[in-house]
Amino acid sequence: MSKHTPPPFDGDGDRIIDEPLSEALSRRYLAYALSTITGRALPDVRDGLKPVHRRLMYAMRMLRLDPTTTAKKCARVVGDVIGKYHPHGDVAVYEALVRLAQDFAQRYPLVDGQGNFGNIDGDNAAAMRYTECKLTVAAQLLLDGIDEDAVDFRSTYDGEDEEPVVLPAGFPNLLANGSSGIAVGMATSIPPHNAAELIDACLLLLSNREATTLDLLELVQGPDFPTGGIIVEPKASMAETYETGRGGVRVRARWSKEDNGRGTYQIVITEIPYQVKKADLVEQLAGLIELKKAPLLGDVRDESAEDVRLILEPKSRNVEPEVLMESLFKLSDLETRFPVNMNVLDARGTPGVMSLKRCLQSFLDHRREVLVRRARFRLAKIEARLHILDGMVIAFLNLDEVIRIVRYEDEPKAKLIAAFELSDIQADAILNTRLRQLARLEEMELRREHAELAEERDGLVKMLGDDKQQWRLVGVGLKDVRAILGPDTTLGRRRSTFDVAPVWDAEAAMEAMIVREPITVILSDRGWIRAAKGRVEDPSELKFKEGDKLGFLVSAETTDKLLIFASDGRFFTVGCDKLPSARGHGEPLRLMLDLDDKTDIIDLFPFKAGSKRVIASKEGYGFVMPEEEAISARRAGKQVLNVGAKGAAFAMPATGDHLGVIGDNGKILIFPLAELPEMPRGKGVKLQTYREGGLRDAIIFNEADGATWIDTAGRTRVWAEWKDWLARRAAAGKLAPKGFPTSKRFKPK
Repeated sequence: MSKHTPPPFDGDGDRIIDEPLSEALSRRYLAYALSTITGRALPDVRDGLKPVHRRLMYAMRMLRLDPTTTAKKCARVVGDVIGKYHPHGDVAVYEALVRLAQDFAQRYPLVDGQGNFGNIDGDNAAAMRYTECKLTVAAQLLLDGIDEDAVDFRSTYDGEDEEPVVLPAGFPNLLANGSSGIAVGMATSIPPHNAAELIDACLLLLSNREATTLDLLELVQGPDFPTGGIIVEPKASMAETYETGRGGVRVRARWSKEDNGRGTYQIVITEIPYQVKKADLVEQLAGLIELKKAPLLGDVRDESAEDVRLILEPKSRNVEPEVLMESLFKLSDLETRFPVNMNVLDARGTPGVMSLKRCLQSFLDHRREVLVRRARFRLAKIEARLHILDGMVIAFLNLDEVIRIVRYEDEPKAKLIAAFELSDIQADAILNTRLRQLARLEEMELRREHAELAEERDGLVKMLGDDKQQWRLVGVGLKDVRAILGPDTTLGRRRSTFDVAPVWDAEAAMEAMIVREPITVILSDRGWIRAAKGRVEDPSELKFKEGDKLGFLVSAETTDKLLIFASDGRFFTVGCDKLPSARGHGEPLRLMLDLDDKTDIIDLFPFKAGSKRVIASKEGYGFVMPEEEAISARRAGKQVLNVGAKGAAFAMPATGDHLGVIGDNGKILIFPLAELPEMPRGKGVKLQTYREGGLRDAIIFNEADGATWIDTAGRTRVWAEWKDWLARRAAAGKLAPKGFPTSKRFKPK
């Protein structure tokens, strides 16, 4: 008998809904994206925490893991978090906890970890069953007031418990500890800052709401990374970053020079950029030495113990330490750029990029709300206590009658309420009072407490109705926090400093380390490049892969830069010292540069400072270009000539005073080279007019020497009548003279 499977139902008990897959996926992915943005990846501007961190803080608070108590196993904390608040994996939660305890990752650690919590080398923490943790003083500042209705609570994922929507946050944790995360379609990256400087900026905003970002930056110098380092980002750039909420910060390792005697020295690195793993950095520097990409660096070793201590030895005692370090800053992670994207959730849970001022103002608004809510909570407690004290005072004023009722009446509570107009709460308080508390001294104590609470109540009521007093008390609270996290404390002392990056010609210094030798650059027709030592006297002896042949043969030196002109109008730059040896067939040039298969090499030549080139496209446009404009350090090269579909034609040395061009139609035009403009890049001006075809070839010569061409037999022919073809630029020209090569070229290609 076959088993009958009933049609599936949806959650509402209806049959399956028929809808387009694209709509169903879009709706579900949108829900996932919103969940990721608001519930996982972006921090809240008020407390600077993501949900997992906030749940960790609250769970540890509920476990009474205060700074003064004994630490508990991290496994216990992680278990509570994933069991009560955070429906995700234990590994992810433990990793979040570990990061909160790492003093090289957090500027103000929120977890006091005991055991192996990893290190700056990138080693992992011990398993959670071995490590222990408790809250730090900084974490206490974030949680202070959470038991006094300072923030809203919501149901946990299973509805069995409650968790805070946000923490009270006694200091601007978002900027103090920074944050980073990737959501769907957006990300955040906020560097850590000095808490004392941030509080000073908050106090300035409290006194002057019209303060600008530049005013705030007089107090907030910039990021303060837990690993220290030297920030070399220009002040103007940082001001723009803090104004717009987007930008970046360049940070360098801190180094010093140690003399070893006999004229030798070594460089000592004591601080490395934020989020750089020390072990990876050492490996990277060693790789530069092995690949001969850092010719000024001789050796690197790690002598670190508790503190960072990396030793760099120069290749030669003659190398200036500043030049060595500038070269390494360019080649390694000794200098990094920390991206800034202050994308956070506001008080309504809406993501957005905020400026420094808006972040601080949002924090201050939150602190005021916390102040008001705590005051209302305290006021309610006072009112309840005063209500009881009022009943106790009535009891003392009528003590004999109260004792009689309690002693002789069957229902003393009802009698007390009826006799003295008491409430149920007051009557219960009187009935629960012990006889020894009915002494005269106890009555005086009650009256004193009543007066004090009444005075406090009046102060709270006045404060709740006075905005200025509320803001003043917010400032008082921030000053108290500053005393804990101030610059005079070990934790609050600024670690990152600022400097201007010195201008050193590190590239020239590196070139000076290259041995100057003559070479011959060989580029095959299929794009394989190599460099042979010395001069190649007989090109016919060169060997190529099967089906390949010689394309270009150029004499140069190892210290030269090789300029390569491509058919798409780009120039590429390759150091001749980096070219592969001629022992084999070399390497494909397309692996060294970003060249596609459709782009051809038009010319290559060694760079000569002060020299100029005439470059032109096959459409017949061109200009004079200084060779300095062709230099590019990018693999993608530099777009110098704007070409059409036909591509580039030539790049000739501008070593004469006249230019002769010939088109595909066989017509030649000669005009003074001075009629061409000198440009750094562009399309240029028209050289010759064509009805069909385009530019085929060109020649540059001096009027005094005259023009020449090479015939099919390889003989140089002197062109005595060249002036008959002299005209203005952009003319059509005249047909080539009798005997001119049928290839329509001045020289064989």
